[in-house]
Amino acid sequence: MSALLEMPAAAAWTRERVLALLELPFMELVRRAAEVHALHWPGGDIELASLLSIKTGGCPEDCGYCPQSARHDTGLAAAKMLEPEEVLAKARAAKAAGATRFCMGAAWRSPKERDLDKVLHLVREVRALGLETCATLGMLEPQQAQALGEAGLDYYNHNLDTAPEFYGEVIGTRVYEDRLQTIQHVRAAGIKVCCGGIVGMGETRAHRAGLIAELAAMAPPPDSVPINSLVRVPGTPLADAPPVDPFELVRVVAAARIVMPRSRVRLSAGRRELGDGVQALCFLAGANSIFYCDQLLVTGNADAEDDRKLLARLNLFPTKKEVSA
Repeated sequence: MSALLEMPAAAAWTRERVLALLELPFMELVRRAAEVHALHWPGGDIELASLLSIKTGGCPEDCGYCPQSARHDTGLAAAKMLEPEEVLAKARAAKAAGATRFCMGAAWRSPKERDLDKVLHLVREVRALGLETCATLGMLEPQQAQALGEAGLDYYNHNLDTAPEFYGEVIGTRVYEDRLQTIQHVRAAGIKVCCGGIVGMGETRAHRAGLIAELAAMAPPPDSVPINSLVRVPGTPLADAPPVDPFELVRVVAAARIVMPRSRVRLSAGRRELGDGVQALCFLAGANSIFYCDQLLVTGNADAEDDRKLLARLNLFPTKKEVSA
């Protein structure tokens, strides 16, 4: 373990250092990540987070990976925001199934005030169930973030998606700085940050290093770091993106664990396609959170019962926690 004590602080992880990690021999990288993980997360638990789309489709953004964009012909119709009781019923079911965090996503560029008022009500009600709350609603103004914080929101998800220099290849309706500003507003409101990216959009390994270096440079790094594998949805610009070796995803998980040792690293979208063996490698390399629900917004996810069986086979166990209302 002595070598671990010599690792740089998160702020010192330049993209060159991160790229050197990503290019280590695979087994050596996983071994190093497993050592860091054991040092900082000796309990070995896996956080189960549930995700629900509370407002689906019709988003004006042009994100190349997203089936909810109104600019892409994916056959997904825009829907109204779910009624509160429907959302709360899903939250109760998620808690009964073992989830400890309930995430609510809405396909907005940014929330309108009338919509935000409804979300604030949901945050209070879900938190009263004893669940951690998370929301992903698009870009936020400072006063919107403050209102969410005052309502008791625990986490806000706003992914960087990729490295700054590759961002424009994927999204054209906003710039990288927009993302960073929303994260700053969230932090200023006292809300924890959930921020990660996507593997498989045509980026290089150097771009993946750039993403991890950007996340590590936040002060402090995100509390949760979702690592997504691109789900290729017909009708989106990235529907025909070439598949990525799943071991590349393991490399990203391992590098994220080493660079951000105190963050929860979450296996997110695309997990169903990885298979049990690759998921086990990701857990060994430091992933300690998963989305635990049958659907992620509008794309499929691993079956919850299969997840329980996999964790049992790997002698892993869910995180036990409950928030006070």
